[in-house]
Amino acid sequence: MLEHGGRVRAAARRHGIPAREWLDLSTGINPWGYPVPPPPAEAWGRLPEEDDLEAVAASCYGGGPLLAVPGTQAAIQLLPRLRQPGRVAVLAPGYAEHARAWAGAGHRVEPVAVGGIEAACAHVEVAVLCRPNNPDGFLAGREALLAWAGRLAHHGGWLVVDEAFMDLQPGESLIPMGPRPGLVVLRSPGKFFGLAGARLGFVHAEAELLARLAESLGPWAVSGPARWAGRHALADAAWQERMRARLSAAGARLAALLARHGLAPEGGTPLFQWLRHPEAAAIAEALARRAILVRHFPDHHGLRFGLPGDEPGWQRLEAALGDVT
Repeated sequence: MLEHGGRVRAAARRHGIPAREWLDLSTGINPWGYPVPPPPAEAWGRLPEEDDLEAVAASCYGGGPLLAVPGTQAAIQLLPRLRQPGRVAVLAPGYAEHARAWAGAGHRVEPVAVGGIEAACAHVEVAVLCRPNNPDGFLAGREALLAWAGRLAHHGGWLVVDEAFMDLQPGESLIPMGPRPGLVVLRSPGKFFGLAGARLGFVHAEAELLARLAESLGPWAVSGPARWAGRHALADAAWQERMRARLSAAGARLAALLARHGLAPEGGTPLFQWLRHPEAAAIAEALARRAILVRHFPDHHGLRFGLPGDEPGWQRLEAALGDVT
């Protein structure tokens, strides 16, 4: 299993500090998640049936067709198995599960930096990137992405774009530009809506590929409670608009706080800030000794900070950074 953020219990065991005392800034999950109303009893007691979840999601995301999946992680793991092994370019640094899934299915994975994606599209069958990228927030241009997708589709290839953090910039999404040959887009309510525990996601692609993916998932893939939560959150446009404003202000506050302590971010989104530092490992460890968990990326000397969820959390982070830096 790869290392991911949010492993508070493991950090608590390692440092001997009770889990309840930790300030978890290691994920990019909204700390003020959507207030899902309690699901009805039949959501628990009956097998999930077809409803309007995909239609609600299409309205929210600006297009279709969409397939609901039990978290985009499920799609990340299944998509590589729907193709014969080939050459796959994956943006690095990025969400590491993409490269792992393609390599695990027998594909030859080529990590590429931002400037190498276009060239890679000339000699690979599949290109994969997050947009905005996790962890550095890089946002590739839409016209370039559509051109890359067209180039890959010409030879039967795919461009897979993971838009897990796109809800804060909905006008940048590729979903309204599709479906198109070779274009596969992943969306998740886990980050912006703070519903990571629901394990719900969506895949946008041509209908034939969605049918193959649905067949691979099997029946009842998305639970009744997850469908209930998704339908309510995705339909609540007023909450989404208010939350975008709140998160934008919080993201700016976090960037300014880090900069005051000599840790000016190099990139990010309103949900997280990213920076490189030669002492990244030592900073992460020093914060952990103060029961503050951030995400350390050893291969890139990188640190990613998420948002504190309340004012005491902000003050605690400020004081800890003052001590550490």
